[in-house]
Amino acid sequence: MTMWTSDPAALPTADRTLTDRVLKSFDAAPSARLGEVMRSLVAHLHAFASDVRLTEEEWAAAVSFLTRAGQISDDRRQELILLSDVLGLSMLVIGMNHPVSETATASTVVGPFFVEDSPEFANGDDISGGAGGEPCFYSGRVLSAAGTPIPGARIDVWHADDEGNYDVQYAELDGAQGRGRLRSAADGRYWFSSVLPVPYPIPHDGPVGDLLTAAERDSMRPAHMHFRVSAPGFATLTTHVFVAGDPYLGFDAVFGERDSLVGAFVRHDPGVAPDGRVRDAAFFTMEFDFVLDVADSV
Repeated sequence: MTMWTSDPAALPTADRTLTDRVLKSFDAAPSARLGEVMRSLVAHLHAFASDVRLTEEEWAAAVSFLTRAGQISDDRRQELILLSDVLGLSMLVIGMNHPVSETATASTVVGPFFVEDSPEFANGDDISGGAGGEPCFYSGRVLSAAGTPIPGARIDVWHADDEGNYDVQYAELDGAQGRGRLRSAADGRYWFSSVLPVPYPIPHDGPVGDLLTAAERDSMRPAHMHFRVSAPGFATLTTHVFVAGDPYLGFDAVFGERDSLVGAFVRHDPGVAPDGRVRDAAFFTMEFDFVLDVADSV
């Protein structure tokens, strides 16, 4: 098998002359970075095709696969991000570009269902928007790596309902569900309510699903909440909080879990909930602090 090398020109290919010609075609690129990236891409693609002796039928199938991935993508679904996720590329790029200090919260995949302009809420609000699921109350703090509170941090939250679907997957749904944006208080605290996340399969009705089926890979993700936390002067954090004890921890289809991101979702019998209301059914609470590094400090 082909071994990785830092020198793309040293990678063996079936037609070295052809590969060299293509590499040289990017020498005059006005952007030095574009030339560097494209030469490496070409060299590794040619080495890959040579290594596996890629057939014309396999090449055509790959082109068809990528075409379908583009065609199924829209403003509610991004199949190419999903492909990057299941190949582990998303987590690799995140790890390289978002290193964190020992005390900061780890980053993970954004996933295909983030929406930039989600509705704004105040601390204490219910962001579920009618999403199905058991009630859950979320709280915690946004802190610096030094342990000081960060007031006014923007906190984007999004999660699936008890059917494992996000609001944008419902074509008939007009408003947001299980999605919102709030700000940390003066002491860095945040708190809101929604529903308990559940494990769910990634979208598998498209080409990425076909790939997983062909490879006999599981499509499940452990239950989790998505968070994106940002504040002036600090590195933006995109992460999850996973449900402790979930049977799919360690088997995430997109390789996004981290031990440090597993949170305790505590079940409570009916009674007075954190919002002061008496609940006649069981509810859950989850407390998790997000720690941000100073921008460009790592």
